[in-house]
Order: sequence, then structure tokens, then C-alpha cells
Amino acid sequence: MDDGRITELFNLRDETAISEANTKYGAYCHTVAFNILGDKNDAEETVSDALFKAWQAIPPAKPKSLGAFLAKITRNSALNKLERDTAKKRGNGEIPLAISELDYCVPSDHCTEASSDARRLGELINKFLGLQSREYRIVFLKRYWYMMPISEIAKDLGFTESKVKTALMRTRNALKEFLEREDFSV
Repeated sequence: MDDGRITELFNLRDETAISEANTKYGAYCHTVAFNILGDKNDAEETVSDALFKAWQAIPPAKPKSLGAFLAKITRNSALNKLERDTAKKRGNGEIPLAISELDYCVPSDHCTEASSDARRLGELINKFLGLQSREYRIVFLKRYWYMMPISEIAKDLGFTESKVKTALMRTRNALKEFLEREDFSV
């Protein structure tokens, strides 16, 4: 079933929308959640929560891309769960590692969330990524949006781990320089 029809089912409050969305995007959302949480059961629970949140959000939300909409809800739900479960050391260490890699070029989460510059930072990162090569953009997003381990990124893209690490380092350095040029304090 296409996205337009699934969204229409959500708008009509037809419960088959949830099962159709799960059929089409469940595995994708599960991968997003699993990469963040590192636990199959937690990922399944997060996907269920995300589908319920989509049910609550549509309408009034009118997603242009249902897959991206569900992935974003799933990612945010997984990050919230990870934050709640931090004491249990979940996430196979990928989240803290990925976030620490960005420490020197992007302000900390607390600073960013508390700051009125949060929206501007998001806009600048989007602008920056639009200026990058497709290859570097994909590597960057797989690492810092989907929280994929470097080994998995390399396997997915047919790269060596060294090539992935180099691409990430160059992109982080370029991001830092870009933010400085845009007068965004790092």
C-alpha cells in the first residue's frame, strides 16, 4: 500500500493504518530503534510506541514522507527511552561514542536544548549537509542520525572501516569550520 493511502487511513481513523504502516515501515523503524537501544525487545516496544504516537499525530500532522515521519518518531522515542534507561548501560556504547565524536564541533545537548540557538543549529547542520558530497552526507547521517556502528556503515556501503572513519573525521572538521564561519559559537 502506498504512503498516501496509509496516511488517508490514519486521517479516517481506520485502525488498519497502524498495521499497514507497520507492514511497510516496521522493519525500518525497528532498525532505527535497535541501533540506538541495542536491545531487540526494547526496539520492538519503541516501534509500537512510535506507531501509537503516529496514530495520535495524524491528523493534524500531514507528513510528506510517511517513512521519514515514522523514523523520526521512532528515533525520538528510542532516544527518550535510552535517556530513561541510561543507568542500565544500554545502547552497546554506540550512542555515547557517537555523541562524544561531535563534542568538539557541536555544543552539548544541554547547552543546545536550553539555547534559543537550537533551531538555528539544526538549520545550519542541514545547510552544511546539503553542501557535502552524497557519500559524506550518507556516512554522517548513518552515524549521527541512525547511530550505526562504524563497522555496519562500512558493510552497508561497501567501504573499509578506515574509509568511514576518515569520512567522519573530515566531515566533523568541516562542520566545525562551517559553524565558525557562520558565527555559531562552538
